[in-house]
Amino acid sequence: MKRTIKPNGRELFFDKDSFLVSKTDLRGRITYANQAFCNIAGYAERELIGQPHNVIRHPDMPRAVFKLLWDRVQAGKEIFAYVKNLSRSGDFYWVIAHVTPSFGPDRQIVGYHSNRRVPRRDVLENVITPLYADLLRIESDHRNAKEGLKASYDHLVRTATARHATYDEFIFSL
Repeated sequence: MKRTIKPNGRELFFDKDSFLVSKTDLRGRITYANQAFCNIAGYAERELIGQPHNVIRHPDMPRAVFKLLWDRVQAGKEIFAYVKNLSRSGDFYWVIAHVTPSFGPDRQIVGYHSNRRVPRRDVLENVITPLYADLLRIESDHRNAKEGLKASYDHLVRTATARHATYDEFIFSL
């Protein structure tokens, strides 16, 4: 399904009582997507199964946020994160994602599970959008992508922990 989708700047919204749910394997390939997720993303479930979850990644998303997310879930911890996604049509939609590792009977991680809800608008406008713009600028200011990611990640952690002890406390304070 590899194709380039050009963002068109139009925002999509979903019902505040809806949950967008997806599951992936250890490599981030989709193994399950509920109908609400399929509807907003613009794909049939059969088109999504086996695809990398980043098929819906919006180019406005800083890589540092995904580094933090993957570091946490691969370490067996949950995370809450604000994410801007890209639909098949080029429209975008915001979510507050709760991502958790899924464990097998032997307590080894076998995949990942994400529930997403409608985020608060004031948090997006006043905190997340400006923060993500800063992170993207930091990432692009470095000619070396690895250095840009490190600098952006460090800024994210500093911002989150400036008034709070942890990233989680920062997110829950919003």
